[in-house]
Amino acid sequence: MGKFTKWLGAGLGFTFGGPIGAIIGYAIGTMLDGVKIEDFTSEQEDYKKTIGKKERSSVKHTTAGDFEISLLILASIVIKADGKIDKTELDYVRLHFINLYGKERANNAFKLFNGIIKKDVSTRQVCIQIREHMSHSSRLQLIHFLFGIAKADGMVAASEEEAIHKISGYLYINDADYDSIKAMFYNEVDSAYRILEIEKEASDDEVKKAYRRMAKKYHPDRLQDVGEEHKKGAKEKFQSIQNAYESIKNERNMS
Repeated sequence: MGKFTKWLGAGLGFTFGGPIGAIIGYAIGTMLDGVKIEDFTSEQEDYKKTIGKKERSSVKHTTAGDFEISLLILASIVIKADGKIDKTELDYVRLHFINLYGKERANNAFKLFNGIIKKDVSTRQVCIQIREHMSHSSRLQLIHFLFGIAKADGMVAASEEEAIHKISGYLYINDADYDSIKAMFYNEVDSAYRILEIEKEASDDEVKKAYRRMAKKYHPDRLQDVGEEHKKGAKEKFQSIQNAYESIKNERNMS
């Protein structure tokens, strides 16, 4: 493990290159301590030498570090969407990372984040790079995390929801999946049905089938490719599915 990845506390893969790699390089250049840009560029070259051209272009592989970097960059886009940087949202990002990675790694990630948030980012280019290398389940988890950030100050601003929706589209997440995750953060009538991706008129059997399908889709084990630490965040999403099902069962007096 090189100096940069050792400092971050996680290995990196696809985020060494492309627009994301350029953003990391910029962020390192704005930092006062930690690592030097030379450390990062040296590891970029080492990474390029360890994988073949065919693998780089065609094989999807995401490390825990890649997921972490992707979270930081997308979070910076959402936080700036309403034209201001809210301290509550920044605190949410820090706390979330402490819960995931522990204090030392989280502090280093947040130092990097403070550099990333100063950079103008092309949402489309970043999302294209992410979707080429990250599984659908992992991309769904990114959207769930982004809604958590947006609601950290008590409400999701229209500009923030618009930014997340744009990210979702670029990540090739369909409207049904997007609306399901969005409903987990809005206390509205029929939210439980939207979470399970069904209409209120659905039969009891259809409700049960929807629950089984959604529980399978959002099970934390589907995130094994990005490390055990990210299963913690996935459990919240999985719990929302269970809560929605229980709410509908109680409403209908289902057995």
